[in-house]
Amino acid sequence: MSIKSLIINPGSTSTKIGVFEDETLLFEETLRHSTEEISQYATIVDQKDFRKKIITDLLESKKFDLKSLNVVVGRGGMLKPISGGTYAVTEELLADLKVGVQGQHASNLGGILAKEIGDSIGVPSYIVDPVVVDELMPIARYSGMAEIPRGSIFHALNQKAVAKRYAAEIGKPYESLRLIVVHMGGGVSVGAHEGGRVIDVFSAFDGDGAFSPERAGGVPCGALVKLCFSGKYTEKEIYSKLIGKGGFNAYLGTNDMREVTKMANEGDAKAAEAKEAFLLQVAKDIGSMACVLNGKVDQIIVTGGIAYGADVVAALKERAEWIAPFTVYPGEDELLALAQGALRVLKGEEEAKTY
Repeated sequence: MSIKSLIINPGSTSTKIGVFEDETLLFEETLRHSTEEISQYATIVDQKDFRKKIITDLLESKKFDLKSLNVVVGRGGMLKPISGGTYAVTEELLADLKVGVQGQHASNLGGILAKEIGDSIGVPSYIVDPVVVDELMPIARYSGMAEIPRGSIFHALNQKAVAKRYAAEIGKPYESLRLIVVHMGGGVSVGAHEGGRVIDVFSAFDGDGAFSPERAGGVPCGALVKLCFSGKYTEKEIYSKLIGKGGFNAYLGTNDMREVTKMANEGDAKAAEAKEAFLLQVAKDIGSMACVLNGKVDQIIVTGGIAYGADVVAALKERAEWIAPFTVYPGEDELLALAQGALRVLKGEEEAKTY
């Protein structure tokens, strides 16, 4: 029997939904929200009823019967650190999504909406591989400051999905492979996968590894401390320099890698140099993760929106293909990855985890 799922992926100004029959997408829609619509709500959680209504209204407009669903899956949010997998939306998980134990983010609404809609029609609700997946080996947590351990907030959903996709394509268990996965989008994360776990990762969230289109990455900490206490900037302004206004935004005033490439190709020397610096930093991250895996790397997997650039992939190969062969899965199919997480549980391939 086929399994029909509703997938909900909330973003800051949009809610993306998809309906699948097994792994076949029946339809998807990105519901956009204006600043005026969002600004009337004091907190992320306050948006819940507004977003739920536009989802159910859309399904009704398509004459889709909610009761035909077997499962509802939401994007996981800023929960406590957890290992990867598919999690049932329990009351404890729901409470932590509402509080936002590691921060307020629109993705917190994914599990909340999945639970409400699932309960209303009597089907289970899940989240899959949220950004807070933390499987770091103990020695990877050392930062050099006892008060600030290294953490793991990264593109877990897409990294795990492409790693499992590669494993399936070559006919080997994911758990048997040693992989380096490179996600390049608005943020960049590079992870070492071993034994089915991400044992070390350059976390994309708030300052680690390569700079990206919008993020500063790991900046010289002494200079950052001086900047923080210079009196020129508020805490909020400093943070925006690290996340949002960092990376290519800081150097070139754009967060679009296609625009960076266009500028470089048209003779903009600053853009060409910044792009080369970005690729050097990503390659250095790959090399670091190769050391984490003792140099025994089965494959390097490149993914995310920037992976559509053939020149980007070629440059990374030139610097790092001596480590291991490359496989490229451009973009990030988050809706399918969420659907696959639920399918693995409902088909008995793995057990749902309890938060």
